[in-house]
Amino acid sequence: MTHPRDALLGTAVAAPLPVCDHYCGVQARMVKSLALQAELTQEFGTCVFDVTLDCEDGAPVGAEKEHAFMVLALLNKGLVAIKNIASELPPRVAVRVHPVDHPAFEDDVSIIVGGAAPALCHVMLPKVDAVADLERALQSIDHAANLAGRRSPLPIHVLIESPLAVERVASIVSHPRVQSASFGLMDFVSAHGGLIPASAMGAAASGVSDALDQFTHPLVLRAKLEIAAACHAFGKVASHCVVTELKNAAVLEAAARRASRALGFGRMWSIHPDQIRPILKAFAPDEAEVERASRIVCAAFAADWAPISVDGTLHDRASYRYFWQTLVRAHQTARLHRQDPAQQFFHS
Repeated sequence: MTHPRDALLGTAVAAPLPVCDHYCGVQARMVKSLALQAELTQEFGTCVFDVTLDCEDGAPVGAEKEHAFMVLALLNKGLVAIKNIASELPPRVAVRVHPVDHPAFEDDVSIIVGGAAPALCHVMLPKVDAVADLERALQSIDHAANLAGRRSPLPIHVLIESPLAVERVASIVSHPRVQSASFGLMDFVSAHGGLIPASAMGAAASGVSDALDQFTHPLVLRAKLEIAAACHAFGKVASHCVVTELKNAAVLEAAARRASRALGFGRMWSIHPDQIRPILKAFAPDEAEVERASRIVCAAFAADWAPISVDGTLHDRASYRYFWQTLVRAHQTARLHRQDPAQQFFHS
């Protein structure tokens, strides 16, 4: 019988990615993050978050090349050991390089991509304002990846950080090499000459009605919606920005749930290990959703995707597609029980 992803999904549907993208820029935190990824992969049976090693914000000014060599060493020496200890599943590790017009960009690419392209799940390219920025970056990235012996094209994630980039977001994310687009909240707010208040860089606590935060300021909310809509139009993953309230898990979880349920983001940044589990929880479907989706998809599979009735309600390919994607999110967030009959679709 035809697998759900082949029977139900078209070309304009995003390939599934872990719902959390964890950023770290200091060597000690990179090592801990890689170890934590391995631990949670073993715990949940799937890789539930990416680790992105950050050169743009992580490298000390004047020591960008040394930082790039440190990242390369971690990729080439640490990942194999962590993988062998924790799980047969491969780790998912990315790198954020400097912007294409930064003097350190070429060194980042030649050192890290040229030295460890097969180990990377993607490259995050910041401050992309136009397709021309992306094309210019790809010339260096593809050259370095080929020299490193990578056989498949390296996926590119782009960071939309300016009003100009928001206006051009559809043309940027439609590029075939772009896998995901993230929103650069802080730079976006700062680009408005002080006319967007600092409160819009944060997330207000529940019940605070008069604060213009990142979910209520009209310009910020519009930017998020433009990015999410463009990604869904072209089958890419929309990745939500950071929430800097590190000590308030309730605020973080509420923000993550709103990003997922209200704004259509399929992924979110983490900047502290304590943020990872709340993001997973917020992006996961609840148990009743998963159970219902499993019953409907398994029954549809047995009927070879013909229309069926479940609990007195008619279902066909349109609803099958929705419930299949619910199962995908459940699997991404480790909410699909290992004994669930729908597990058959994720091991074939």
